[in-house]
Amino acid sequence: MDDGAPRVLVVEDDDAVRHSLVVALEYEGYVVRAEPNGLRFDAAIEQIRPDLAVLDVYLPEGPDGFALGRRLRSLSSTPLLFLTAADEVEKRVEGFELGADDYVVKPFALGELLLRIRALLRRSGRQVSRSIRVRDVLLDDDQRVVLRGDVEVALTDHEYEVLRALMRSAGTALSKQQLLAQVWGFGGYNPNLVEVYVSSLRRKLEELGPRIVFTERGRGYIVRP
Repeated sequence: MDDGAPRVLVVEDDDAVRHSLVVALEYEGYVVRAEPNGLRFDAAIEQIRPDLAVLDVYLPEGPDGFALGRRLRSLSSTPLLFLTAADEVEKRVEGFELGADDYVVKPFALGELLLRIRALLRRSGRQVSRSIRVRDVLLDDDQRVVLRGDVEVALTDHEYEVLRALMRSAGTALSKQQLLAQVWGFGGYNPNLVEVYVSSLRRKLEELGPRIVFTERGRGYIVRP
């Protein structure tokens, strides 16, 4: 793990959601500390000194996310993102009033959450944006733009995240379950969802050049350098 990588503290009581976040964030290259509640919050802050905190609002044990957010704000100006299952305007207002930088309502698309995390870290100066190039395809995370040659490829958010995952792992096949976990964050989705997006992604890319996303039988999908 890169010692200079951004550090993210996650406090989330749902085991599946917490695990998905850890896997996705570590895959992105972040250093991650995850806790199921806020009982060790001060110790976690001291040990990891986070560049960003992702806090679930409703925690069944110990202080809730808002209390943790207030504690964090008393210690630093670390960017703060709240997660909650409640789509209540009053709760959002309360979160922003105590200093939240962003607020995401469950269930959420993992790709969208990662995009918001990258944006917050860029704003704070801790995210070094990287472009990815494979052959004649350039994926620019700063502008969230994909170019094939000199032509921009119009992709949906999920198509972009699928391509991003495949390009970051260029030369290595990713299974449908891996793509589900990295892009959507929920392994329970029907794997056919991945097929739909890969098919659409291929069609758009191949209108401008030869195939770059391949299927490896029994293994998944791969971008070949």
